[in-house]
Amino acid sequence: MSLNLTDITLTYPDGDTRLTALDHVTLDVPRGTLTAVAGPSGSGKSSLLAVAATLITPDTGTVTIDGRTTTGLTRGELTALRRHKIGIVFQQPNLLPSLTAAEQLQVMARIGGRKPRTARTRAMELLDAVGLADHAARRPHQLSGGQRQRVNIARALMNDPTVLLVDEPTSALDHERGAAVIDLITRLTHQRATATVLVTHDRTHLTAADQLAEVHDGHLHLSAPAL
Repeated sequence: MSLNLTDITLTYPDGDTRLTALDHVTLDVPRGTLTAVAGPSGSGKSSLLAVAATLITPDTGTVTIDGRTTTGLTRGELTALRRHKIGIVFQQPNLLPSLTAAEQLQVMARIGGRKPRTARTRAMELLDAVGLADHAARRPHQLSGGQRQRVNIARALMNDPTVLLVDEPTSALDHERGAAVIDLITRLTHQRATATVLVTHDRTHLTAADQLAEVHDGHLHLSAPAL
């Protein structure tokens, strides 16, 4: 397994009490598979993703990334782990307006310690993988919403992560472009053997997943997606 959440409980302060966001949640995501996370607003989906990304430390339970348990790691060690092992696709691409598509990826590679020439080669390889090799020199305002999201996905893969966390990638896209983005994430998951967690509000995308995690009031229930 590349991503393991074991008996995770997460609470937040709520006046004089604490609100339970995740209640004894366990989730295993093998490499090369996609787990879709669905549930109503406020059910705990975003909290689950934040814990998996090591952005929030749970009250109890363990997070294991590619065989390494995060319990006890310093802030610097967690940052390094995210940089080299975790790719995050945010809901909004948040591309830097002054940089080309290739440069968006190269910035991530340099943060990860790649040499400039190697970074350029890697960026072009990934842009080709997401169907944007011919758009490498274009800036965000020259790209469509779907194309910007594809750059966002390629950027998350720049440092060869073993875990890919995707947050509502189709929320700003129409159905056709959204379906194309989901197909792309599914294909790259299998090709690059990432352990992928996809949070989605659109239940039509769930058939692309290898397993479905339904979250309700902090509780997680696993099932095979309906075909």
